[in-house]
Amino acid sequence: MNTVLNMPRFLLDDARAMRDPYPVYRRLRAYGPVCRGGPGQWVFSRHEEVSALLRDPRLGREFPEEYQKVSVGEGPANDYLRRIVVDRDPPGHTRLRRLLVKSLSPAMVRGLREPIARLVDGMLDRFADERRFDLVADLAVPVPMTVMSELLDIPRPDRADIARLSTSLAQAFAVFIPPEKQREAHGAVVELRDYMAGLVRERRRRPGEDLLSRMLAAVKDGEEPLTDEEIIDNALFVYYAGFETTTNAIATGGDLFVQQPHTQGQLREDPGISGSALEEFMRYDAPIHATTRLALEPIEIAGLTIRKGRVVVLLLASANHDERVFHDPARADLTRSPNPHLSFGGGVHHCLGAALARVEGAVVFERLVARFAEIESAGENVWEPSAGGFRFPYWAHRSVPVAVRPA
Repeated sequence: MNTVLNMPRFLLDDARAMRDPYPVYRRLRAYGPVCRGGPGQWVFSRHEEVSALLRDPRLGREFPEEYQKVSVGEGPANDYLRRIVVDRDPPGHTRLRRLLVKSLSPAMVRGLREPIARLVDGMLDRFADERRFDLVADLAVPVPMTVMSELLDIPRPDRADIARLSTSLAQAFAVFIPPEKQREAHGAVVELRDYMAGLVRERRRRPGEDLLSRMLAAVKDGEEPLTDEEIIDNALFVYYAGFETTTNAIATGGDLFVQQPHTQGQLREDPGISGSALEEFMRYDAPIHATTRLALEPIEIAGLTIRKGRVVVLLLASANHDERVFHDPARADLTRSPNPHLSFGGGVHHCLGAALARVEGAVVFERLVARFAEIESAGENVWEPSAGGFRFPYWAHRSVPVAVRPA
């Protein structure tokens, strides 16, 4: 193995300057499975090690309070981040996740396929005559945002404001945000908590079949129910997480339809592969490029000893392009099988909304190829660095203009 002194270095902050980080990932994988990161950080780029570490119980998600103060400053967003399921370790994570999974049951998700198809068709109806639209602004953003609003039964007049505030809150997930953005994130937490608390009171008076009502009723035998604070913060997290990942996946898939037109042909030839198509879009450009963990005890891996307290950066997007696992990874193949991508994570922190993202994404691409015989570029794509959210600090699609010909 190459010595630590000779290892390349990869810093998450450098990603802000990378429109396309995949050549850098390729060089990291060619060097070896691990490289240096920032102070006290190790970065893993190959599939074997990333997959193993995602499932390693010696790595945790609960970072010391000083880590959050460095990134987001002090304020309401700090205890929000410590309370949501994604940043908790067992046993607290286990209790929260079990109750959330009970609320967002597989049967409930399966029942959403037809309503989502009607929603997508209704949006696509507007473009049958215009024959051009923006895959991001007109589809990738409003579809998952509407689905999550419906799931939580957020009143229609409030939805635009809740989406805007959630985007501000998303900045709290950044590695570091400037003071003015910190104030915006903390303020968004206060407003969103107040709003969600009102919905909780309403659902207690008149419970329904919505996700929030299910969360209020989700009591596991022998366990305490969720506290109001846990319900409110995790409902806010589920709302935001439910559209952020899916938005990126739909934008990536739509862009691939244009940049690699054979993908349209594959799906038109066999509409039954829409599920496989979504998996390939998730692999090709992971909605979340990297995730971090904290070593809870020493770990031996890839000839390296990771000491307790060190930060481990797992490059999910790099692992998804590992030539040792994926043939011709730079070419999208909607029939790829097997497709062991890591975009939904792994282990106890496997994405809580993976099933919902799969249904939404599959339906969107099914309906696109069913409604339009051709989908072509109608102008330059717009990319920009993410200001926050799970994709931070990587670049994301902001506009993918397309021209279409109805089938």
